[in-house]
Amino acid sequence: MNAKTNEIISSGTKIGAVLGGMVFLFFGIVPGFYYGGYGTLMLMSKIVGGPVEATLMVRVVLVLGTVLGIACVGALSIVLGSVAGTVAGTVANALSGLRGAAKGEVAHHRH
Repeated sequence: MNAKTNEIISSGTKIGAVLGGMVFLFFGIVPGFYYGGYGTLMLMSKIVGGPVEATLMVRVVLVLGTVLGIACVGALSIVLGSVAGTVAGTVANALSGLRGAAKGEVAHHRH
């Protein structure tokens, strides 16, 4: 791979990560709250063996679970955006190589 290929793929990765972060901001925060809080309550009710009382410790654990849920959804969105951007950058690089070959340009490879 040459420097131009790496630059195209790297640009795609960065753009994909930014778009993944934007998708998270618009569509991911609410599910992160919901699933983080719900998962924490379900886990705590299984550990306790019944309904959970609203004590200070339970509320602290619930907040931590909600923050963890938001962080996991955010990380997933950014990683999936980066992967999609890398694939798009690779496809764009391949298409530009095909276009150059169709015009008669010869690619010089160093081995």
